[in-house]
Amino acid sequence: MLAPLLLAVAVADGGARLLTPSDHRRRTAAIDPRDYFTAAEVRRGARYARPQRLLGLARTGVELGVLVGLVRHARARAEARLSADPVADPFEREFGQSLDDVPPDSAQPDVSVLRASAEGAVIGAWLALATTLAPLPLSAIARRRAMKVGLVTQSWRGWGEDLMKATAIESVVAAVGGAGIVALTRLYPRHWWAPAAGASVALGAGFAALAPVLLDPVFNDFAPLDGEVRDDVLALASAAKVKVGGVFSVDASRRTTAANAYVSGLGPTKRVVLYDTLLDRYDRDEVRVVVAHELGHVRHRDVPRGVAFAALVAGPSAFAMQRLSWALEPRQVGGPEALPGLVLAAGLVSAPLGLISSRLSRAIERRADDFSLTLSGAADAFVSFERKICLQNVADVRPPRWLGRVAATHPPSVERIAAAVAAGAGRAERG
Repeated sequence: MLAPLLLAVAVADGGARLLTPSDHRRRTAAIDPRDYFTAAEVRRGARYARPQRLLGLARTGVELGVLVGLVRHARARAEARLSADPVADPFEREFGQSLDDVPPDSAQPDVSVLRASAEGAVIGAWLALATTLAPLPLSAIARRRAMKVGLVTQSWRGWGEDLMKATAIESVVAAVGGAGIVALTRLYPRHWWAPAAGASVALGAGFAALAPVLLDPVFNDFAPLDGEVRDDVLALASAAKVKVGGVFSVDASRRTTAANAYVSGLGPTKRVVLYDTLLDRYDRDEVRVVVAHELGHVRHRDVPRGVAFAALVAGPSAFAMQRLSWALEPRQVGGPEALPGLVLAAGLVSAPLGLISSRLSRAIERRADDFSLTLSGAADAFVSFERKICLQNVADVRPPRWLGRVAATHPPSVERIAAAVAAGAGRAERG
């Protein structure tokens, strides 16, 4: 069990090193955060953001607790069933005694793959529902805290409607995934991890390509940008020598006062999206540095880079998940009731890989920042934007050092300001 997990971690680390920008060396200036944020602003961000992180960890703990409980329940049921009738299911009879006796893929037991897959779909949907509902009180507490600091604009009813939509979509996806993984475990008892890895890569790429046109409009309205902002985007894109696809604003203000921007999609669905809260509250130069940052992601193909990382780690991750699930539920190998163990194993395997993925993300974001500073030539606007968005989003100005170095997907605001100050000083020196 340990060797496959270490292999997955080693492959993820190697993949992150391979995909991390190799020609990028960031300069930062020595700055005093007190020159950009007051003590009251620092305290406000810390008092809001740090408990929110703890609530997020608590939600994860609740989800894991639910899965552990379901694994124990499935194991108890399997033990009781085998005690009552040890030959009730030929598949279980073959697989339920020892993992060493798992037959080769060419010797599957004679059972109904279709029936097992249908059961897997039901259990998969139930798992999605259970892991959403169980931590819901903690999610409500976190939302209530966000409302108190002015970050939430949506009503509780609207939040509930969005939650129902998201849960329905997740349940359908989980049902399809549950049916597929059970079918693979039945058809390829020893080596199902290989086709599962390939399917996960294909599905991930498909979601990355189709989400902007199929899923995102379920929750928000998108409008093509026009006027001055569109002209700036096209001018920056021309200077950056990139094709941006679509450039849209999204009605984020229906839910939040926070500002953001992002790049999504692949190929013909590639687009740059700006929150309407960003367009409404920031001046032209500040919006330009944000657009330039997002164009940096387009220029360096960072969305395909993320898909490539997922493809590199998919095989070793699926293999580690298989072996860990066998250890968690040795009497449920290949059965629909093995799904809780598989999902729990997936969570345990993905935890260290997520930290490695975050390291890659921080490197990518740093390069996009520096691309923005070079393309826009507006270091002062970059600094003012970072200060404003940090306050608007009630961010932790000085997060714990371990968080910035281990788990965060973006560099801390103070580091980003320091990079902009260094870039502005370098430009001034060059004349």
